[in-house]
Amino acid sequence: MSKDRTVLVIGGGAAGNAATVLLRRAGLTVDLVEAKDDWNATAGSGITLQGNALRVLRELGVWERVQESGFAFGSVGITAPDGTVLHVARDVRAGGDGLPATVGMQRPRLQQILIDAVRASGARVRLGTRATDFHQDADGVTVRFTDGTEGRYDLVIAADGLSSATRAAIGITAKPEPTGMAIWRAAAPRPAGVTRTDLAYGGPAYIAGYCPTSDTTLYAYVVEANRDRASIPQETYADEMRRLASAYGGFWPEITASLTDPAKVNYTWFDRLLVEGSWHRGRVVLAGDAAHCCPPTLAQGAALSLEDAWVLAQLLTTSDTWDEALLQAYYERRISRVRPVVEASVQLGQWQLDGVRDADVPGLMGRIMTMLRELP
Repeated sequence: MSKDRTVLVIGGGAAGNAATVLLRRAGLTVDLVEAKDDWNATAGSGITLQGNALRVLRELGVWERVQESGFAFGSVGITAPDGTVLHVARDVRAGGDGLPATVGMQRPRLQQILIDAVRASGARVRLGTRATDFHQDADGVTVRFTDGTEGRYDLVIAADGLSSATRAAIGITAKPEPTGMAIWRAAAPRPAGVTRTDLAYGGPAYIAGYCPTSDTTLYAYVVEANRDRASIPQETYADEMRRLASAYGGFWPEITASLTDPAKVNYTWFDRLLVEGSWHRGRVVLAGDAAHCCPPTLAQGAALSLEDAWVLAQLLTTSDTWDEALLQAYYERRISRVRPVVEASVQLGQWQLDGVRDADVPGLMGRIMTMLRELP
């Protein structure tokens, strides 16, 4: 592999940051452009990282910081709406026995850890910048940017998210589709007794759950049928989430009491996306949410994105030829793993939308998590 090769990474989320760090470690020249001026450093409330995500974070060299910043646990509780614990299941250690099954952490904290890793890698970073035009030939890609500059690259990695402008620009027509569900999320202080994720099914929401994210914090969420977001004023977000959450017992009254600031409550629809056939056109290749997205019912969105970066970097840094066959091999290696996760994540929600009472939820979740123990 020639270390003279240059790569452009579009998007500074999990996939883009991870790919940048891994490629820089191999000695490649990497430019990263991110559309947002703040690099998404304050966005989001919390994130659940299962073992296969932790495995990649360890490979990136940031596992110790993640471990220090997050809250590790190894089980999930199923409760009735009144808070009665009905069942506690052990989580599968999808990253192997040397890592916790799950770590919850504040999403901005994870993003800052990845930002620091990118900065330390020596990559050239430009914020508030978008790629607008791609002109390809047999040897590379000339890219024009919103600041009027242009660059020449051997490869472009499009990790610019669910609504990827790059995906559309290179002629891939797949678009995300709503699944019919939506989620309210908010960060909150952690009651001392919350030491794992608990999920309540039933009540006014399909799911009411929370995940500890540090010794003092958690993120809480309630899942309902999606509504027209335009009909819900931003200033009522806290009221809406509190209204739904107030029907739940156990630790929920303490959590609900802290849901007062609408600016700290997020409302999004669940979407599904799976680009089929290939994830590249010429020398522009998709990674992360630009290629696939699933509801968070299995908490695998960030994990799959991190795995994409790991696999793609492995292929790029161990091959002397960056060609159609290599990029198609990346797709083939990933699609057999990503498709079952996307389909299972959607299925878990669909069973609730359809009111299926006897669905084998534990069985489906167990099969997927056992599959994810294997290296990607």
